[in-house]
Amino acid sequence: MAISLKKAEEIEKLRAANKIVAQTLEYLRNLIKPGMTTAEINKMGEDYIYSFDNAIPAFKGLYGFPAGVCTSLNEVIIHGIPDNTVIQEGDILGLDIGVKLNGFFGDAAITMGVGEISKEDQKLIDCSYQTLMYAIDTIKTGMRFKELSYKTEEFILSKGFVPLRGFCGHGIGKKPHEEPEIPNYLEGHNPKAGPKIKNGMVFCLEPMICQKEGKPKILADKWSVISEDGLRGSHYEHCVAIVNNRAEILSLS
Repeated sequence: MAISLKKAEEIEKLRAANKIVAQTLEYLRNLIKPGMTTAEINKMGEDYIYSFDNAIPAFKGLYGFPAGVCTSLNEVIIHGIPDNTVIQEGDILGLDIGVKLNGFFGDAAITMGVGEISKEDQKLIDCSYQTLMYAIDTIKTGMRFKELSYKTEEFILSKGFVPLRGFCGHGIGKKPHEEPEIPNYLEGHNPKAGPKIKNGMVFCLEPMICQKEGKPKILADKWSVISEDGLRGSHYEHCVAIVNNRAEILSLS
């Protein structure tokens, strides 16, 4: 399947959806505190999204996911389901949010500390954020997606961590997930193979960071993904558009 190229007006519609995602993440980051349940956090996020005209939580019901906010706590790296778990001082919490607005999708994620966290956990969170920004800064038209994946993996390894395998970034538009798939590691041996990045492409980059083992394990709820090492992980995501030969972040508040 070909990677779609968006027109300027489509990119603006994607920007509008992503702006609500970014505002929701910021809203939750400022409100979350020890003693809340992940279900309460999800409801706050969903209610905030619904407060915008025509906006709906895109993840609710998507592929059967039961909530509007992925709440990934501690060792859960992605796809955590909100429930009655109470978050505590020293936890780290991933928030991944999608919004559908007037037929277009937005998608972004953060990992945050709950109260005071350890230096080790802060390094883990910093790795996912710094990797994301490095990858965005690296992008230029004409480079191949595999080259971007290769450079992303190199950066993660240089920080002493490893990428989660089996999950990836993705294109986005009128569907929440489009071509291409963008792993945080090189698949195969040749970074100079595969499709090139072009103006008009819109996609989500989302480094998912493990401490020792990148092999994933899916928990009994059939959604929550952890590393086989059982250690804490982190995740950050932005949606970017390629405009004038560079990556422009759409998921900003």
